[in-house]
Amino acid sequence: MKRTIYNKDHEAFRESAREFVARYVQPRSEELIENKAIPRELWLEAGKAGLLGLEVPEQYGGGEAGDFRFNAVLGEELSRHSAAMASCFGIHSDICAPYLVELTTNEQKERWLPRFCTGEIVTAIGMTEPSGGSDLAALKTTAVRDGDDWIINGSKTFITNGYSADLVIVAARTSPEKKARGITLFGVESGMAGFERGRKLDKVGQPESDTAELFFDSVRVPSANVIGEVDNGFIHMMQLLPQERLSAAVCNTAHAKGIYDETLEYVKERKAFGQPIGHFQHNKFLLAEITTKLEVTQAFVDSCVDAHTRRELTPIDAAKAKWWSAEIQNEVLDHCVQLYGGYGFMREYRAARAWMDARVTKIWAGTNEIMKELIGRDIGL
Repeated sequence: MKRTIYNKDHEAFRESAREFVARYVQPRSEELIENKAIPRELWLEAGKAGLLGLEVPEQYGGGEAGDFRFNAVLGEELSRHSAAMASCFGIHSDICAPYLVELTTNEQKERWLPRFCTGEIVTAIGMTEPSGGSDLAALKTTAVRDGDDWIINGSKTFITNGYSADLVIVAARTSPEKKARGITLFGVESGMAGFERGRKLDKVGQPESDTAELFFDSVRVPSANVIGEVDNGFIHMMQLLPQERLSAAVCNTAHAKGIYDETLEYVKERKAFGQPIGHFQHNKFLLAEITTKLEVTQAFVDSCVDAHTRRELTPIDAAKAKWWSAEIQNEVLDHCVQLYGGYGFMREYRAARAWMDARVTKIWAGTNEIMKELIGRDIGL
């Protein structure tokens, strides 16, 4: 089915994003996997290509697109290469950007946003804790006021870009008696005394993504680094989480579609018992189901992207898009691995890597179970 949400400007931008991937990312794929990180020069090239500041006002060096469809196009093109690339760049330009654009002071904008757009500053967001997971209201990291500063103690885990980030948006509890209403966001910068990073975590998939633990041992953060309103951090996160979940849905769908396209070509060429394996009725029916599910998923995700562009996307629809796309992605990639046979279990094949990379999408940005809980409450259960 022909997609209708993009116009000529979006498709022109797609060509630029595709060229960036082809020129700077694909030739270094194995290096990125081996080093478990995206080198700074790649971030700087992305900045030169205008890929990092799509939501940032022009006065700070951004593109000020005012149209989430450009973000979606970039997410799709990165996802067709690998889930990890879309994750790392998405955390920076889709997830952290709204916090830094919508919640910061003019001084903070001038201090952070120009280098955010060039890739000189790489960002991460510190929500998840070792004991918390999806329950953001239960976080234990604390920030205690000390004169004009705040002293932060605690830890975060599973933080994408955590090992290399220059600026981490950290959620900390500032008023314990207020529970969810007593959380504040802080900009913790690399080099602050007491801010330490653990090892790069050894994940099942997405090795290119430098995912790390973060530790805060009496980190002194000035009040000038408070992001948004004191004690209103939980509300800020709830308001901005729908974009994170929509971004995940866009990438989930594109990631699955990319591997499906490759698998479809494979089953047309690979022969068994004297004919292409795609001609066997079981495989033919399976691929018919897959292409239908992908198109139906794409239609719903596109509708959500369109709604978000018009600022009409609800948190519940974002939750639906997130969990459904993650389920379909994992289902599709599991079938693709099976169609490749033994080769599908080899890391050198993209289907195998994609299969490993995709599993986490049912966990991050709020587990699929949490998404269903939210939807269930919305329908009165």
